[in-house]
Amino acid sequence: MPGAGKVKTLMDMAMLELSPATLVGKGLHREVHVHPDDDSKCVKVVVLRGKEETRREQAYYRFLQRRNIDWISLPQFYGNEETNMGPGAVFDLIRDDDRQVSKTLAFYLDNLSSTPELVESISQALIKLKRDLLEQNIITMTLKPKNMVLQLRNDGVRCLIIDNIGNSDIVPISSYVRFFGRKKIERKWGKFKQLLKRDDSQQQIEVICKRI
Repeated sequence: MPGAGKVKTLMDMAMLELSPATLVGKGLHREVHVHPDDDSKCVKVVVLRGKEETRREQAYYRFLQRRNIDWISLPQFYGNEETNMGPGAVFDLIRDDDRQVSKTLAFYLDNLSSTPELVESISQALIKLKRDLLEQNIITMTLKPKNMVLQLRNDGVRCLIIDNIGNSDIVPISSYVRFFGRKKIERKWGKFKQLLKRDDSQQQIEVICKRI
């Protein structure tokens, strides 16, 4: 039923009703819920000292919107809605072609020993992700497998960054000048590979690192 996920406030304004039933992910500072009225979208709400992170992230998403980027490697941002848990930021909810919510890259890396056939798909998805970051000059904070998802599609696997987007530099010149943007992206990617290599328990991860 349209509007079923909304309740009325004292001011007779619609508000999204979030609950444990809508929860699909939780980080240190924020929870992620399926949008009660549109299951193709999710709502991020701050639960513990995450307002500055949210402010930075949304400012950068609006910057990307003004640049009219192709949303190949990031979920699109749709603004904020009021919820029973406070202001909520609305984004695309990344789903596989079978409509299941896409799992994190960390999940697949942790299970590579039982699914070695995914090594090539993951490698290619990460190569395409890096290429897109460079081509569109998209700046991230620290790249971590838990902040990335693999979307399983009939035409292949796509890797998207779902958290930790933005530029925390006091003077964010890398956001505007591609030369500096490329250097920053390459540096972040190098640190990402080093992070992956710390898990030397799986030979498949070493193979992926060599390919990307």
